[in-house]
Amino acid sequence: MDQHIKKVYMPMTETAFYILFCLQKPNHGYGIVQMVENMTDGAIRLAPGTMYGSLSKMEKDGVIRFVREEDKRKIYEITDLGLEILNIELNRIKRLYKITQEEI
Repeated sequence: MDQHIKKVYMPMTETAFYILFCLQKPNHGYGIVQMVENMTDGAIRLAPGTMYGSLSKMEKDGVIRFVREEDKRKIYEITDLGLEILNIELNRIKRLYKITQEEI
């Protein structure tokens, strides 16, 4: 993994986390927005500008890839690099959570 990817994605922004997490199965931008709203009970709402800017950048960085177009919507999925980054972030979050559960 090159330094640019490490610098941009570690630690990961909440937006990038949700996008990569949701793209473990192929989906389009609006589908991701809906999934995130459902997963967070409406606490997180990704704005269209944020979503589509992030998808474009993430595709350029090689962490997601365009799969196909359906009904004029671009379908994306996570790449192996994106999955590696997502797993690193999930482990970081688990470690943080574990620390908070320990007595000081």
